[in-house]
Amino acid sequence: MAKNKSPKRGRPPKDLAGDVQARILDAAQQLFLEKGFRSASIDDISELAPASKPTIYAHFPGKEALFVAVVARTINGLTDFEGFTPAGRTIQEKLANLGIEIVERFVEDTLDLTRATIAEARRFPELSRNVHDAARDRAAGAVSQLLNEATQRVARTAKGPFSAKRSVATAQMFMDLILLPMLMRSLMGEELKDLKKELPTFLHERVNFFLAACEADWRQ
Repeated sequence: MAKNKSPKRGRPPKDLAGDVQARILDAAQQLFLEKGFRSASIDDISELAPASKPTIYAHFPGKEALFVAVVARTINGLTDFEGFTPAGRTIQEKLANLGIEIVERFVEDTLDLTRATIAEARRFPELSRNVHDAARDRAAGAVSQLLNEATQRVARTAKGPFSAKRSVATAQMFMDLILLPMLMRSLMGEELKDLKKELPTFLHERVNFFLAACEADWRQ
């Protein structure tokens, strides 16, 4: 009786054919979250994808590049605000609704990757720094555009917080105020459903503080 031949590793059958890079990233993300960056091997990723090691190295020079690409893909998805317009009649309402959208997206979809990055921070500090900087810059750029749209009726000055030179830095401050506390609490084990109950009050206070700081800056 003839034995059934299994597909050769790295040569997926037609029903698995598709975007090779996406398959590699999917496999890498799953293994990084399950095993951690250090324990997940290219061999493991090759088997799960499935894709040959030469194919993986043709797309990514190494495991660090794979990890950075996994995070970048996640952040790119989270910062795609096309079609999203913060609801509200006032600037405060618009910024509060923008804050809710940011917190819910990032806490829900980046928590496991954030834990994986933190876990490797001591062994691979440069990797963690690169991941953090790339995520922060990409998110701040996207949020900057939304902040500008939500505050377009506010008087602007050439050197104010929403000027071309400072808008990204202002967006980073906004995210630090609204996202970091909730992300930290989530990392410590609090459930998103419990945090959501606090979001309206929390964001009302943070947005008022943020706008007061911006107004003080404008008067200078």
